[in-house]
Amino acid sequence: MTPAFLREHLGVLTSQLAGRALDADLDTWLNAQHGPGSPTYSALLADCLEGVRAGWLCNRQAGAIRYGRIFKPAEDLNGFSVDVVDMDDCVGPHHTHPNGEIDLIMPIEGEALFDGRPEGWLVCPPGSSHRPTVSQGRALVLYLLPQGSIEFTRA
Repeated sequence: MTPAFLREHLGVLTSQLAGRALDADLDTWLNAQHGPGSPTYSALLADCLEGVRAGWLCNRQAGAIRYGRIFKPAEDLNGFSVDVVDMDDCVGPHHTHPNGEIDLIMPIEGEALFDGRPEGWLVCPPGSSHRPTVSQGRALVLYLLPQGSIEFTRA
């Protein structure tokens, strides 16, 4: 398992997301087509767990959060950047998603929830904001950001 292998998996997925609105319909579609139990979910979970074990994923730390932008926005990722965070019962810094955000929630200890949602996909529309929160356990969360756009705020 290498970053190139993960990038290839994500390129296939993001080709299906290109040009789609980041809204409730996409949230429903992602969970139906690529949610828990699907080959996509299983492969991405395995890829991320191996990347963390190997030390090239989530290789930075701020407080209780391990994180890392693994890929900048690129053509082969259909304009998405890719970040992965490892959170264990904690709250992250407030930020806004100017172009929206697509999150893959992968609990790895306990019954972890991300912003109150269980494992699977969460689509945040353009202009949304939050303090990312993992409760009831530990989770890896993979973030897809259109054009890598994120704005950290003081809220």
